[in-house]
Amino acid sequence: MRIIFLLFGGISYAVFFATFLGLIAFVAGLPVLPRTVDAGGPATAAGVAAVIDLALILLFAVQHSVMARPGFKAAWTRIMPQPIERSFYVFAASAALIVLMVFWRPIPAVVWSVGTPLGAGLLWALFAAGWLIVLLSTFLISHFELFGLTQVWNNLRGKMAAPAVLRQPFFYRLVRHPLYSGFFLAFWATPLMTAGHLLLAAALSVFMIVAIRFEERDLIGVFGEDYVRYRASTGMLVPRRRPRA
Repeated sequence: MRIIFLLFGGISYAVFFATFLGLIAFVAGLPVLPRTVDAGGPATAAGVAAVIDLALILLFAVQHSVMARPGFKAAWTRIMPQPIERSFYVFAASAALIVLMVFWRPIPAVVWSVGTPLGAGLLWALFAAGWLIVLLSTFLISHFELFGLTQVWNNLRGKMAAPAVLRQPFFYRLVRHPLYSGFFLAFWATPLMTAGHLLLAAALSVFMIVAIRFEERDLIGVFGEDYVRYRASTGMLVPRRRPRA
């Protein structure tokens, strides 16, 4: 079973990474996918498309938030083996994103368009920086633990997980949630903002703000006053201006 768990963890990680790359292409509108945020799929009236798209975003949001809560984990691990609980969560989140991308209905009305090469180039640079911040942020905390590989590897070796430690490496000294900061950049920085892209960016932004509230409540439950002090001294998504001495 330990080898099976390791294989499942590896497959789950591979699915996640492919989905992550696919999401970048989806948001950027790259023609490597049959459907992107702005193109592909059957022609659909704007109102109907908005309802479908919001339902898809809600599906991902509910899966992502509910399965991450300690209460759900405690109940879920009564039937799901603990070593693969995180890998299954990652697999489910990837599946929800795949469903979103496959069934997304573009709404092509243009909200803004930046035609100058300098302006467009700057926005694409911010877009790329956002995804890079997301990826680097996962490695700063523990990339392989975040996506379930550490758990299945420790299980194979019969090794117990190390106690959780509150650390603030690099980006985390500036903001509490640099991963979400990166996503904000990635979703909003575009030279061509359509109504469908705006819907995706706005709805996911609301979801991230709500998710942060739940996550911080859980983090206070784990780290107590240490996290309360960290939250008081560090900005949530953008660096907080320090008072002068």
